[in-house]
Amino acid sequence: MAALRNQKFGFIVQDFALVDRYNVYRNVMIPLTYSKKPIHSRKDRIEEVLSQLGISDKKNVLASRLSGGQRQRVAIARAIVNDPDIILADEPTGALDSKTGEEVVNIFRRLNNAGKTIIIVTHNSDVASACHRIVEIRDGKIVWFAAGSRLFILLRPWKPFCFILHFKVRGLFL
Repeated sequence: MAALRNQKFGFIVQDFALVDRYNVYRNVMIPLTYSKKPIHSRKDRIEEVLSQLGISDKKNVLASRLSGGQRQRVAIARAIVNDPDIILADEPTGALDSKTGEEVVNIFRRLNNAGKTIIIVTHNSDVASACHRIVEIRDGKIVWFAAGSRLFILLRPWKPFCFILHFKVRGLFL
């Protein structure tokens, strides 16, 4: 199960979950530690991902010295370094200013256009509006699908898509 999780899913969380005493390179290396890829291909893959996200110049900087946007890019790099089919992002823009949040949404768009399935959980309607499908969950029940989607569409990972799980509790958007 752990191997499946490491190879097929990438995880991004609101607080970045970086190891502050590690540099960017070492933080991105963490998921590769459990892969069976040769060391030289791991290094090449890290360089490629850091370059894609515009942070290759930060690879030797400690995570604790990065801005919020840079930390989120490192978290995204760590999530995609194993080339997963599905990326799960929990409030990926919650700790960022609006400009940096837009940049992160654009990164997700590029990943989605490259064939990745992106699942974002957010309370931010601007982030939600950037996605192809929106699923609203209220009190633990799915209450709404945007763009005419149906549940079976959500279960087909070979068709890349981006959708939002938007939570509404007690009648208020959180």
